Amino acid sequence: MTLNRSAFVELSDAQLLAQCAVDTYRASGPGGQKRNKTSSAVRLRHEPTGLMVIAEESRSQHENKAKALRRLRQRLFLSLRQPPPPQALGLLALKVGRRDERFWPTVAQVLDIWWAVEGQLATAAQQIGVSSGQLLAFLQREPTLWTQANLARREFGHKPLRAT
Repeated sequence: MTLNRSAFVELSDAQLLAQCAVDTYRASGPGGQKRNKTSSAVRLRHEPTGLMVIAEESRSQHENKAKALRRLRQRLFLSLRQPPPPQALGLLALKVGRRDERFWPTVAQVLDIWWAVEGQLATAAQQIGVSSGQLLAFLQREPTLWTQANLARREFGHKPLRAT
């Protein structure tokens, strides 16, 4: 069964949360006496995909749940592949900042193309409509994106990319 990334990332927070098994627990570490008495840490297991994320930074369970949902959306963009878009993304798409809401959808599209061309830097850059150097710079901006790109290269029998 092929999982459709769009079907998951377009859900509201409540709908996405309904697809998850939610565990709360007491996180260890600093935070004073309250941290050791309340179950504020949150673990989400997305049932359809098997992806799991945690958030335990805040002493508020509600804040941690919101952070975990954001991380789950990011993980969905990073982990689930779809056929690449028919049109080139172009340089403007690669200039979105990490805090821009378009960043993770752009990452997903870049990875879709990356996997479709079996991790070939020049071919992927050509399909995206940018230079190889621009694509390499984009891949290096986010450590998890860099990891996914090199994972694909290893799967297709290529040497890992080197950071510049």
